[in-house]
Amino acid sequence: MTIRLRPHHFLCMLTFVGEGYSPRFVVNYGRIIDRIRAGEPVVMVEGPDDICAPLLGTDDPHCHNDSVRLRDAQALADVAALTGLALETGGELVLDGALIARLQAGFAAGSIRKACGGCQWSGLCDQVAGSGFAGTRVQGG
Repeated sequence: MTIRLRPHHFLCMLTFVGEGYSPRFVVNYGRIIDRIRAGEPVVMVEGPDDICAPLLGTDDPHCHNDSVRLRDAQALADVAALTGLALETGGELVLDGALIARLQAGFAAGSIRKACGGCQWSGLCDQVAGSGFAGTRVQGG
């Protein structure tokens, strides 16, 4: 199997410490992180992904908003520039420790955080990155 992941979630997963929109969302996110840590491949998708799934049954989920699509486009450009990877919809990769460490370094330095502007979680993400990503479910190495 592969994990379907939209581009801005490449950033969000770096600071995931078990908080989210609902308990169901958090449990789902944790399971996805466990699969990533186990080496399951990730496929880049446009629009809602496996992380979004628990929100899709709610009234007016933000996963379809233009602002989220713009966040995805910015994250895709920034992550591709940082890593040198040719990232595109349908592309598959494994998020190993070395790649996660590069993403964490870029996130902490702010070079891949343009997509985070206006996000309600950015304060928490600032704290997590400032702590050296202590307590996050994915770890670089």
